[in-house]
Amino acid sequence: MDQITKGLSPDFSEKIKDKKTWIFDLDNTLYHSSVNLFSQIEQKMGEYIAGLLDTSREEARKVQKGYLVKYGTSLAGLMQHHEVDPHHFLDFVHDIDFSPVTRDHRLDNALSELDGRKIIFTNADITYTNEVIKRLGVAHHFDDIFDILAADLQPKPQPPTYEKFIREHDIDPHDAVYFEDMAVNLGPAHQMGMSCVWINTGSEWGNPSDDADYVHHEIDCLSTWLHHHVSSK
Repeated sequence: MDQITKGLSPDFSEKIKDKKTWIFDLDNTLYHSSVNLFSQIEQKMGEYIAGLLDTSREEARKVQKGYLVKYGTSLAGLMQHHEVDPHHFLDFVHDIDFSPVTRDHRLDNALSELDGRKIIFTNADITYTNEVIKRLGVAHHFDDIFDILAADLQPKPQPPTYEKFIREHDIDPHDAVYFEDMAVNLGPAHQMGMSCVWINTGSEWGNPSDDADYVHHEIDCLSTWLHHHVSSK
């Protein structure tokens, strides 16, 4: 992973300062992983899968993680193998307590100073996404949200989803920066020519492979990094 330059590298900031499109994943990216919102979703997934398969929570977790790794989302695996209604599933697992997500003034200010288009690219759905960014206080900064339904339920990192994303938003990949906590999701973006920033949350599920060439820069907190980036302009 020789290409990784950790933290607040002035060289990387200089390299991307004139990019025109800024692309952000949602969960554990726009908000810090310490919010731990996804743990609630995982519990709901476990409940859903245990009921669907009439199995234990422990076995349901194995199924959920297995599908996540193989298909990019647990939902994709459930649709493939169990004909799950995606809308019912998404409504169920996103029925959570959003109160841990609070206003992020530093992120709000940094996005205000960041020149160019800002787009959210997420495997979540738009209802859930809107609730999160409303609570963060940053919804007004984004030009659009490309969610799992816009992707025709084909999750990242499936290459056709990236192709549809850049086509519909008329994005020049060479003029775009992409922030993502699941390193594998940076792979297709790298192949297209985007500058790829991995947010290391400490989760084994998010780590890049040992021979990854798709991580160009590594950070641990988006709002901190963006604050320093825009301050250095």
